[in-house]
Amino acid sequence: MTEPLYTPEILRLAASIPVPAKLERVDSHAEERSPTCGSRVRVELQLDGERRIVSIAQEVHACAFGQASAALLAAGAPGRTYEEISSALVGLSAWLAGERDDPGDWPGFAALEPARPKRARHPAILLPFRAVASALQKRSE
Repeated sequence: MTEPLYTPEILRLAASIPVPAKLERVDSHAEERSPTCGSRVRVELQLDGERRIVSIAQEVHACAFGQASAALLAAGAPGRTYEEISSALVGLSAWLAGERDDPGDWPGFAALEPARPKRARHPAILLPFRAVASALQKRSE
């Protein structure tokens, strides 16, 4: 018997994405789309004076894996910098691709383990992190 595509943990995470809230102030935003699967993520960020994320609002149109990734991002993003988001994105990408054995130190990435052999799901998983990195990069230019 084959394992289900979406584990209870993935579904729990997907259902836990915060409802997009209106931020007190939007310092940067970005929208990213995956040409592979059609997933789309729009993020708005409120940043502090050191360009760390204070608050994040996301609009996520993705499969349960992409939604789960967005939930993990939202939970761990406050206080993070562009360098930290970029490092998490690189580590997650390498782990999904089988280029490293661990997903890095971002809280909760291990829950995405069932997606590793599902290459078609990788773009949706990476999309929230790409959107935030893009928004932070705009802010730093």
